[in-house]
Amino acid sequence: MKFDSALFWFRRDLRSFDNAALHAALTHSKRVHCVFVFDKEILDLLPHKADRRVEFIWDSVVELRDALRALGGDLHVLHDHARAGIPRLAVQLDVDAVLTNHDYEPQATTRDRAVADALKAKGIAFETRKDHVVFEKDEVLTQGGKFFSVFTPYKNAWLKRIDNDFLKPYAVEAHRDAFAGAVSGEVPTLEAMGFERTNLRALKFPTGASGGAKLFDDFVGRMDRYDETRNFPSIKGPSYLSTHLRFGTVSIRGLARAAYTRWREGSRGAEVWLSELIWRDFYAHILHHNPHVVAGSFKPEYDRIAWSKNETHFKAWCDGQTGYPIVDAAMRQLNQTGYMHNRLRMVAASFLIKDLLIDWRWGETYFAQTLNDFDLSANNGGWQWAASSGCDAQPYFRIFNPISQSEKFDAEGAFIRKYVPELTALSNKDIHAPWLTSPIEQRARNFQPGRDYPLPIVDHAAARLATLAEYKRALGRESAVV
Repeated sequence: MKFDSALFWFRRDLRSFDNAALHAALTHSKRVHCVFVFDKEILDLLPHKADRRVEFIWDSVVELRDALRALGGDLHVLHDHARAGIPRLAVQLDVDAVLTNHDYEPQATTRDRAVADALKAKGIAFETRKDHVVFEKDEVLTQGGKFFSVFTPYKNAWLKRIDNDFLKPYAVEAHRDAFAGAVSGEVPTLEAMGFERTNLRALKFPTGASGGAKLFDDFVGRMDRYDETRNFPSIKGPSYLSTHLRFGTVSIRGLARAAYTRWREGSRGAEVWLSELIWRDFYAHILHHNPHVVAGSFKPEYDRIAWSKNETHFKAWCDGQTGYPIVDAAMRQLNQTGYMHNRLRMVAASFLIKDLLIDWRWGETYFAQTLNDFDLSANNGGWQWAASSGCDAQPYFRIFNPISQSEKFDAEGAFIRKYVPELTALSNKDIHAPWLTSPIEQRARNFQPGRDYPLPIVDHAAARLATLAEYKRALGRESAVV
């Protein structure tokens, strides 16, 4: 459908290039206005006013506005409830349609229905496009037309269907003449919205589309080694693009196209990284077809587990004071930076669930509050994988040993020393289990377990047996031998 004028609503797509719904607006409308809403419905629920994600968005929105101005457009920036603000602005601008990209989370879909209804009452169309994933909803299904619940068959079907048409960019600059002109008003400050600056700039984490491009350019030269380096937190192995993917300052099509091309050229690292991008689509696929996973287990029988309510243990985990160095280093990295290495997400989650027997939803919520790259489908999928309650999850009897994980993936203790400095003086052998340090070594290093660093809050071997017993009871597998 063609429109005389349209309003494009930026959300999880904070870039002025390769943007599906923005392309549609520009090619189907004579005049296109743009808007971003700092949505009070979301922001008012955030527990901390020093939130790195809000600052990341703010920096990215400022850069986006400048990029749009360079193309001859501009950006309305509202601090409002989107349900009310978008219809109000659409009426003020006298547009025929509002276009935006899909958002798959339950709160977002509810909001979008409300916005669509309000616009319809005013005679204004509401259209959305796919942009945040490569394949969505029902685009990849089993031969029987059902959703996939196991990753590998999904991945195979994904790879069988993919071609350059799904990965090609959506042109924006070529249609810049359709942008409406300048708007009045400035981007509301963080302080005006009730938020504070964080340590994001001190961390030198690049924001905006320029930051995403910088990180990707750096990763391209390392992509071929990704399979070899991705599991070691002290090594520069990951792409560090997850936050940019979350807020759309990079294009998923651009990243997948680069990985797909390198994989077809024989790169094992690119193949593994492409699999990680496919996991992202897979978890979005699961959320769409199984919205019950937001509050409950994908496999309902796992909701019969009698979880511990030990808030002291939970606080020790949150604070990085469990007495297990690799777990504590991971949690301190999260608390200090908003980022956690992917291998350590699995280790930390396994410890909370299967050493402390604490409900995975407690951990999922904490990650949702602290991760810069928090994405509902991926976060939920990862936690349910660790809890064995999710689709294609690890078996319930697979319980990570935090000591052996530490010895394997941080053998020299470099990562631990960075985030648990009280262990710096320990040897590479002792740093993984400080409570086992010999008395002679304790005196030589001026280190005393329980004084300088917490003793383990649980014994891993005993906790493992208790967890196995509870899982077997809840699942009716008391006779199982593991």
